[in-house]
Amino acid sequence: MDIFTPIQWFTDWLVYSIFTIKKGSHLGNAVNFFVYDTIKILLLLAVIIFVVSLIQSYFPPEKTKKFLSKAKFPILNNLLASLVGIITPFCSCSAVPLFIGFVEAGVPLGVTLSFLISAPMVNEIALILLWGLFGWKIAIIYIVSGVAIATVAGWIMGKLKLEKWVEEFVFKVKIKQTEEKKMTIKNRLEYAKKYMIDIVKSVWIYVVIGVAIGALMHGYIPNDLLIKYTGPNNFLAVPLAVFIGIPLYSNAAGTIPIVSVLIAKGMAMGTALAFMMAVTALSLPEFIILKKVLKLKLIATYTLIVSLGIIFTGYLFNILIR
Repeated sequence: MDIFTPIQWFTDWLVYSIFTIKKGSHLGNAVNFFVYDTIKILLLLAVIIFVVSLIQSYFPPEKTKKFLSKAKFPILNNLLASLVGIITPFCSCSAVPLFIGFVEAGVPLGVTLSFLISAPMVNEIALILLWGLFGWKIAIIYIVSGVAIATVAGWIMGKLKLEKWVEEFVFKVKIKQTEEKKMTIKNRLEYAKKYMIDIVKSVWIYVVIGVAIGALMHGYIPNDLLIKYTGPNNFLAVPLAVFIGIPLYSNAAGTIPIVSVLIAKGMAMGTALAFMMAVTALSLPEFIILKKVLKLKLIATYTLIVSLGIIFTGYLFNILIR
């Protein structure tokens, strides 16, 4: 029995005894999936994000900028930026001020782009959910691949010297430097509590929508249909998944429940992860935000390089994970 078994017991009792839905039916399978995964995911978010937030309290934006501007070795700069992207509470909605802040602090463009790729694509929420749904091995593979994509893509773009495709005002803006406030343990616990509540409030609707879509797919979509178009035998499944994922917008909390069903229905693991990475790292809303500071040529280059990295990773995982 694992820690989630009581949730499954409660779900079975609620769906089959209280709602009196027939066990094994399409509706029964869908509703059971929805109730179980919604409770499980929200509990994971609430408990573990609180702990992760304590770590994040040691990485305010000002300290992050100083840290990234001091590294001395090119590829190491990108790796550090990618790792910082995992443990900091930044997403695409904060990309513009952070981008300006990093550039103003002297962080090279390629390093900044590594951070911008890593922050939304490889984050604590995705790690928590993947660990809970698929186990630690898949979670570790996800982190390693995401960091590798962010590091290499940022390093390549840094080598291409693309500063000319950044809007000129970015290099002229001076962000007001603020004195870093020292936090006590009580302050950090209060910060973690507030951050956990804010995150759960902001993503719960994505969780519910994602799980609802996943529940419908779980209960009603035939396995053979997905296997035909997205199974391991379809060579074009990975780029197709990335292409479909780019115009969509969701965070990891909303995407992973769908990915869970896709894998259960027969989609190859690498294809599913490629889809999730495309949705979280290459969303149209993020491009619209970044358009304020990046010219279209740089956004197109950014999209192409990151897409190729995700596609390569998807194929690699499909080969390694059978």
